[in-house]
Amino acid sequence: MAALLGLLALATVLLAFSNGANDNFKGVASLFGSGTATYRLAIGWATVTTAAGSLVSIVLAESLLRKFSGKGLVEASLVGTAPFMLAVAAGAGATVLLATRLGFPISTTHGLVGAMIGAGVAASGPGGVNFEGLGKSFVLPLLLGPLLATALGAGLYLLSRRIGPRAHRTATDPACLCVSAEPVYAVDQTGHAGAVARTTMIPVVVVEDSPAADCVRRQRGGMVGIDLLRLRDAAHFVSAGIVSFARGLNDTPKIAALLLATGSIAPRMGILAVAVTMAIGGLVGARRVAETMSLKITRLDPDEGLVSNLGTGALVIMASLFGLPVSTTHVSVGSLFGIGLATREVNMSTMTGIALSWLITLPCAALCAGLIYRLVSDFGL
Repeated sequence: MAALLGLLALATVLLAFSNGANDNFKGVASLFGSGTATYRLAIGWATVTTAAGSLVSIVLAESLLRKFSGKGLVEASLVGTAPFMLAVAAGAGATVLLATRLGFPISTTHGLVGAMIGAGVAASGPGGVNFEGLGKSFVLPLLLGPLLATALGAGLYLLSRRIGPRAHRTATDPACLCVSAEPVYAVDQTGHAGAVARTTMIPVVVVEDSPAADCVRRQRGGMVGIDLLRLRDAAHFVSAGIVSFARGLNDTPKIAALLLATGSIAPRMGILAVAVTMAIGGLVGARRVAETMSLKITRLDPDEGLVSNLGTGALVIMASLFGLPVSTTHVSVGSLFGIGLATREVNMSTMTGIALSWLITLPCAALCAGLIYRLVSDFGL
């Protein structure tokens, strides 16, 4: 039994490492792709914000433990058993690691679901798996998430173009918002000494294509000068951090649940171990997925990158509020795809490869987990 628990711990570490390598960069892909941040800065920001979400997820361990222990999907006799959890962790981990090596961004959640199905079929046959409940956990997010994200990404991009047309400047030209106090002169002819001039200072808001410092200097009585490009980049970083934080918050307990279900480790220690391993995986192995998402789906400028992240964040938050099981991976890729369609610069070859990788995630994880479960059973572990 000790050997089996040791193998389960190793398989969970593999899954956490693979998840970090495949998923950590998704929230900051628009930062790197738009040139707002270097790869090193982007992955550093993703690591910090994902780790923060992972640590906060400690309070969610119990609820997600029930969802990702296999309860309701496979026979109750399998739920929480070490052989079953080992097959799930190893099958999902191998699938995500393979996709990462090939540069395809896939959903770890779908890998876990597929692995549970494969291990369940290997243990009890097809009748031991609740395929009716599969629709909500796989078919719905596979179809709904990318479609909504594509529409939202394209819509937000077109809206941003209408609200703030950029025909007169590029996305990197300087721009500033200046608030100044301008004098307004009036003549009062009611005084005994004749006409009397009065001066009133009123606030004036001006947007100029110049650095904020120059804008303020030119405005008489200048009060405030805001560099709009810096403000945009700051908002872009914040939005990327929010997406990464939400991903860490959501994914960490799912992986830790594989350890916690056996009762072999305390919840806080399990989540901490997963969080650290995910961070290492992102720092070491995220480059190929980063290049796919940032550079190969569509060309991005900083404005488009911010729009993409806003679309991703808005859809993930709305889905959480309404209980829709969307995948952050599918949403972030769909948002980039939507912008690419709107700008007519999408790389359909890359998107075709990504879509195919999504389709085979579940069967690949199921096959790996089923084989591993049979091996474990044959060796009597």
